[in-house]
Order: sequence, then structure tokens, then C-alpha cells
Amino acid sequence: MSNYELNKEVEKIRSNDFAIHPMILERWSPRALLDKPVAEEDLLAVLEAAHWAPSCFNEQPWRFLIARCQEDIQRMRECLQAPNRIWADKAPVLIAVLSASEFSQTNKPNRWHAFDAGTAWGYMALEARHRNLVAHAMGGFSETKVRESFQVPDSWGVHTIVALGYRGPAGQLPWELQEREHPTDRRSLNEFWCEGNCDL
Repeated sequence: MSNYELNKEVEKIRSNDFAIHPMILERWSPRALLDKPVAEEDLLAVLEAAHWAPSCFNEQPWRFLIARCQEDIQRMRECLQAPNRIWADKAPVLIAVLSASEFSQTNKPNRWHAFDAGTAWGYMALEARHRNLVAHAMGGFSETKVRESFQVPDSWGVHTIVALGYRGPAGQLPWELQEREHPTDRRSLNEFWCEGNCDL
């Protein structure tokens, strides 16, 4: 899909009250993926973007467990739950986002590790959009299976599995997923912030 077509698709559903970078509005999470391999340069650039994210004490607690060879990707696919397994089986790259729950210098608990890993994922998602890649983070997976299959220590958080690839036609999805294959809107801006006392 061309940038022009994507922009038109987004404009039908999304509108912003204040000027922001268009790439932020254009980023969403399609499910229809091609099984075309992701170019090495694109994969490394997505990881490059993520590693420049801010973190507490510059700890950079995130790690990205990449599955792209046949054996690794099959093991990662087996960690997915339905309905993610249905569509993500075409993803040429699956990435588990992990983070260390302790500071490397002191071994004390780092209560910001998940927050920092989430920020790195956000950077990754935007760079993927910049390169016309789909980056779709999933919560529907078995943390236990990821730990067992990839020997992830208990001291590391397992936050999400990201499907990375090139966008495919919506028609390849089951009908119920085709209906959801479009950008989503957001709540109004004034619902997201408060000033003074916390009014959530």
C-alpha cells in the first residue's frame, strides 16, 4: 500500500486537534501480513530506533528476542494464543520484548523496567511505520512457553510478542478479522489528562 493510500485510509477515521508528526497518526496495527522476508537493513534499523529510547539511569533494560529462522519462528509461533496464532503465522519475524527487572550495577529491583521497555517498543513501532513495515504487538501469548522455549530467566519480564513484516491484503484474513482491519480512533484528548488533583 502506498503512503498516499495509507494516508487516505487513516484520514477516514483519525483526526487530531493539534499538529503532530503524520507518522504518529499513520501508525496502527494491521493483522494481514505477507510472508515476504524482512530486509536485514530494515530489521536492524527498527532495533536501532528502539535502542535509543530513554530509560531510568540509562539502564536500557530491554532486550529483543528475535525469531526469524524456520526453527525459531516455529517455536515462537507455538507460544501464541488464538486468535493471534491465526494471522501471525504469516509474520516473517516475531520479536519477544523482554526487560531485566534488576539494575545491572546494584542488583536492586528496577521498578521502571517495564515502562522503559514499553518506551523502546514505541520507538520500534514508529521506525517500522517509517519503513512501511507492520509492527503489531500482541498480549495473547503464553509467557510460560516463551520462558521454557527460549530459556528466559525468571528475573526478566516478558511483555509482548511483536509481529513484524510487510502489510498484506485484508482478504487473506478470516472474515471476522477483515472487519477489524482498519485504523482505530482514540478518545478525545481531554479524557487523557488532568491538572491539579487527579481526576481519573
